Amino acid sequence: MTTTRRRPELGAFLRSRRGRIRPEDVGMPPGFRRRTPGLRREEVAQLAGVGVTWYTWLEQGRPINVSAQVLDAVARTLRLDQAERQHLYHLAEVPHDGGSGAEATAGAELPRDVQGILDALHPLPAVVLSARFDALGLNRAYAALSSARPGRNVLRTVFCGEGGGDCPIVLTEPERRRLVATLRWSYGNHAGEPVWEAFIAELTRGSAEFAQMWANGDVVPPGPRPKIFRHAMLGEIRTRLQSLSVDGMPEARMDVFFTEDATQQRRLDLLLERTGAV
Repeated sequence: MTTTRRRPELGAFLRSRRGRIRPEDVGMPPGFRRRTPGLRREEVAQLAGVGVTWYTWLEQGRPINVSAQVLDAVARTLRLDQAERQHLYHLAEVPHDGGSGAEATAGAELPRDVQGILDALHPLPAVVLSARFDALGLNRAYAALSSARPGRNVLRTVFCGEGGGDCPIVLTEPERRRLVATLRWSYGNHAGEPVWEAFIAELTRGSAEFAQMWANGDVVPPGPRPKIFRHAMLGEIRTRLQSLSVDGMPEARMDVFFTEDATQQRRLDLLLERTGAV
């Protein structure tokens, strides 16, 4: 969506949000002669501590400067929820790291229903990842197959040796490049956000290989691909990954792994048996 289109969308969104709030909801008298429901523009401006003219221009879609602090005040006044705040900042093209989108997802507890789905998929290995490849939740089969733990970051493990470098995922150079390119796909929605910039800087400092791949600028969306795991006693277990979106968790995805054939399935079954993850 271009800037030309975003600004009118921003104005329409703000009008719809103030239209659902009654004056008495925010401690104002209902008053008379209100031609439309909800708060007036000047009331929103007053409650948010911004100028009436500035707020009017914002609703009119004019190309004015908008800061995160002012948008925070407007969001509080209009009682926006997490998803609405994310949408507001996206339309206003303002970087934000305070509980929107992937940031809220990355620090959130996995909903019980989502964990229930992961558990129900067993013995299929499955994991929920954030846009930055944080493992938000997983099932027993995936833990046995990958040595992953909730909260561990895939990119830190692969490129910086987080967790002692005990990750059994086999990644060729093209696959590692794809991993970095998939991160850049998500980064496009968060360029300039402090948490994202700090994360990229950390990986760049910690891994010359990551720094080189990141500098290439390749972009690839998440999607199905082969994934190989290598274990000392069983050798390679070849799988194919499928990614699914997760409702209510912006930008999170559920990765589910399927074995390639009966031989690979027998190896996976044996791994689950030996690790007590059956």
